[in-house]
Amino acid sequence: MSDKLYPIELSHLLKWIFEEEKQGTIFGVTKDLFFNPDEKDVFRLQRYGQLMETPIGVAAGPHTQMSQNIILAWLMGARYIELKTIQTLDELEVSKPCIDMQDEGYNCEWSQELKLHQSYSEYLNAWIVIHILKDKYDWGTNTDLGGIFNMSAGYDLAGIKNANVQGFLNLMENGQDELDKRLNEISDIYPNVKNLNIPAQMSNSLTLSTMHAVHPMKLKLLECI
Repeated sequence: MSDKLYPIELSHLLKWIFEEEKQGTIFGVTKDLFFNPDEKDVFRLQRYGQLMETPIGVAAGPHTQMSQNIILAWLMGARYIELKTIQTLDELEVSKPCIDMQDEGYNCEWSQELKLHQSYSEYLNAWIVIHILKDKYDWGTNTDLGGIFNMSAGYDLAGIKNANVQGFLNLMENGQDELDKRLNEISDIYPNVKNLNIPAQMSNSLTLSTMHAVHPMKLKLLECI
């Protein structure tokens, strides 16, 4: 089994979804299993000023790097999406993926399967597709995701201060230029995307991931974000 992850272009991803949907499935899961949000659901709540249609989600890991995994998790009802932890060292040669559960669980520290720009690209693709599916199925408002994209960054303050991580965080806060570019690229696949007010900010929350023996960054981290 390869330890490489290969991102898919947004146009290809969207065509894949729409073509498979004709058979009643998306990524192999039948549509009758998708979570259909209802304003009367008693478990809806607010976090970080955002609506969460369910109080469940997925934790950061190799699976939350790829756009198709994020999209499928959302379709199945996950509304708290903790995105894969990013770090300044994004070209390490270590055992991957970082979590392997074939026999027993173990974690390889400092691992990252994708480069930072690839991680951002995957998150943005998932962000766009989820808003398109919300519109297509008429699930809530177009601008309200109904959930949270939670960033995860590590592993020490020095690394997070580096320019490449700061650039990633800035794009997650406002990636309008890249968003506009991608929406234009897929307008022929889903024409109504031009009428969707998809926010340029994907996340306003961050989970800190520190390694063993690393002093907690505490609130000082917020000064550099």
